[in-house]
Amino acid sequence: MKDTKQQWFKDAKYGLFIHWGLYSMLGGEYKGRKTTRIAEWIMNNFDISVEEYEKLAKEFNPVNFDADMMVRKAKEWGMKYVVFTSKHHDGFALYDSKCSDYNIVNATPYGKDVLKQLADACKKYGLKLGLYYSQAQDWHDPNGLMFRKENSHKDYQYYLDNKAKPQLREILTQYGEIGLIWFDTPMDESTYEQSKSMFDLVKSIQPNCIVSGRIGNGLGEYMTTADNFIPRLPYKGDWEVPATLNDTWGFNKFDNNWKDSKDIIPLLLKIVSRGGNYLLNIGPDGIGNVPEESIKILDEVGSYVNENQEGIFGTVRMDYYSYEPIGLELTQKPYKLFVHVFSPRPRIELLNIGNKIKNAYLLHNNEKLDFIAYRACEDAALIEVEIPEEMHEKAYYCVCLELEEERPIFEPLEDEA
Repeated sequence: MKDTKQQWFKDAKYGLFIHWGLYSMLGGEYKGRKTTRIAEWIMNNFDISVEEYEKLAKEFNPVNFDADMMVRKAKEWGMKYVVFTSKHHDGFALYDSKCSDYNIVNATPYGKDVLKQLADACKKYGLKLGLYYSQAQDWHDPNGLMFRKENSHKDYQYYLDNKAKPQLREILTQYGEIGLIWFDTPMDESTYEQSKSMFDLVKSIQPNCIVSGRIGNGLGEYMTTADNFIPRLPYKGDWEVPATLNDTWGFNKFDNNWKDSKDIIPLLLKIVSRGGNYLLNIGPDGIGNVPEESIKILDEVGSYVNENQEGIFGTVRMDYYSYEPIGLELTQKPYKLFVHVFSPRPRIELLNIGNKIKNAYLLHNNEKLDFIAYRACEDAALIEVEIPEEMHEKAYYCVCLELEEERPIFEPLEDEA
C-alpha cells in the first residue's frame, strides 16, 4: 500500500495539471499532417528531427502566458495543488536551466522563466506546486530514451548524470518548496539502481517532496493510474488519476471532444469516494492562452466543488458498498455520509445501509430534510430522504446525513453474507 506520509496530499483530492511547451505551437499539426494521438508526442510520432523541432524554440514567444491567472483560477476552482511540465519528453525546459541551453530563457525570444512565475503564484495563492519532469525520455538529448525507437546505442547513464539529475537539482533548489516530482514513462531500460538514485536525489534535497508512481521500479510513494483510468473499487493507499478535459494533454487545435462539466463532477466524486485525487489538465496554446472551453468546464465544476466542499475535502475512502445507485455518488467522513445527487428525484433511497440517522440536510444551505430509516419488504435496511418539492426537477446538489455511528454500515447482499 502506497503512503506519501504527507497529509496535504491525502487531503488535496483535486489538482490542476498544466501541459505546455514547444509542441503547443504546433497544435497537433506538422506540415499539413494532423496527429490523431496526444499532441505533445508529435515529435516522436511524426519522427520530426531534432534540427527541425529546435526551430520552434526560435519562434516561441508566448506573450499571453499568465501564471498568476492560471493559479488564481485553480484556487477558485477548489483545487489544492498545481503540477507543471518543467521538461516534457521533447527535452525542452520551461525554466532557466544552467546545464542545458535548450530552455525557454536561453533559446526563445520570450526569454522569461515561467516556472518562477508559477512558483511565485502558487506561493501567493497558497497552493502546492508539483513539477512534472521526464526523467527517462528526452528526444532532444542524444542519450535520452525514446519510446518505440532503438535505444541500444545510447548511454542512458551518461544522460542521467549530465542532464536529468542536474536539472532535477535545479528545480528542487531554485523554486522554493516543491510538493511533488511527477516523473513519467520510466521505460524498460531504467534499472532499479538508476530509479533509486533519482529518488534519493529528490529526498536528499527536499525530504518532504513526494515522488510520483511513475519513477519506475516500484519506488513511487503513491500510485499513479493510467491516464484517464479510474479504479473500479475503493483502493487503499495514496493514489491519483491524471485526466484530460478532451482527448489530449498538450494543446491540439483540432480536438473539440470536450467533456461536459456534468460528466466531470461525478468522475471527481467517484475518485474521491474511492480514495484518490483527481489531477485535471489544461493545455495552453502556443502563445499561452488557456482554451476557453477548459475555463468554462472548470468554472462549472468549481461551482459545485465550492458549494459542497464539506462533502469533498477531508473525506476518507469509502468502504465497499454493494450497490452503485444510479445518479448518486457517496462520500464520507467520520459520523457523516454525503449523498451527491446528479439526477432529479423526489426522494433519495439508499438500500442496505444500516446506520441510525440523526439528521439530514442540504449541504449548500443547511435546509433540514425529512427522512426515515426502516427495514424494507426484503428485510434490507432502507433510508429514504425527502427532497423539497421545489428541487424535484433539480440535480447536482449534495445531502448530508449525520450518523450515530462513525462509519457507514454497509450491509452485504444476501448472497454475500
